[in-house]
Amino acid sequence: MKAADSGQELKIYEPDNSIKKGFFAVYGEIFHELKNNRWLMYQLFKRDITAMHKQSFMGMLWLVVMPVFSVMTFVMLKRSGVMNTGDTGVPYALYVVSGLAIWQLFSTGIVSCTQSLVEAGVMIKIINFSKKSLVIAALGKSFIAFLVQIVLLLILFIVYRHWPQPGILLIPFILLPLVLLTLGLGLLLALLNSVMRDIGNMLAIAVTFLMFLTPVFYVRPTAGFLGEITRFNPLYYFISAGRDLLFAGSITELNGYLLASLASFLLFLVSLSVFHLTETRITERV
Repeated sequence: MKAADSGQELKIYEPDNSIKKGFFAVYGEIFHELKNNRWLMYQLFKRDITAMHKQSFMGMLWLVVMPVFSVMTFVMLKRSGVMNTGDTGVPYALYVVSGLAIWQLFSTGIVSCTQSLVEAGVMIKIINFSKKSLVIAALGKSFIAFLVQIVLLLILFIVYRHWPQPGILLIPFILLPLVLLTLGLGLLLALLNSVMRDIGNMLAIAVTFLMFLTPVFYVRPTAGFLGEITRFNPLYYFISAGRDLLFAGSITELNGYLLASLASFLLFLVSLSVFHLTETRITERV
């Protein structure tokens, strides 16, 4: 616009109010940012994987050793009668490793995502880029751990001569809502952790506590307080769906799985938009 007295052009700057742009415009911006930062996400993913066990003698073998020790511990507790796991219907080691692989896809992912912004504090301050790239790249650690444990599971299938059902091929698609749930929670917790560092410390305790409330090492109770909690635990339905495809070939609790998937998708959309609208202030807090 032109000024009446001087004839000079005036430029009016307004704050970037994404809410005024509308729902679809916000997600269009997000998609455009992620597309432009895909190379950066890949490089961050490679950096995280190589640094994860760079100064470790055993390296990636730790991804196998820890689950093996966990399985051995619970197998001994079951055989000694200390722990009543219920009738698993398959060899107990297979039951535990299958549940643990799916569980750690969530637990490793959410811890890595939560810490991603704090760990990249210097990078955030000196480089202008989409901070969502850090959170998404951090999720890659859980995929590597999941793949390693799937290999361990296949070895156990051979050892026990108990072959998986063809539904094993559908597991990557069935677990997609779990990935969205992990990323959705990770985005929100990453923001909170950048403001209050206690979130990261509390999360480690919360994840361990939640693992024992989720039927990873035991069959879901049909009654009692724990059985009631499990009804509202979306992680149970994802783990159950994966096990069902492995051992039965079909999902037995389909309604619960669909509801958990819908809730995960909605949480992911909300978290993504909240993160996008607030990430410009992250630099001030980290």
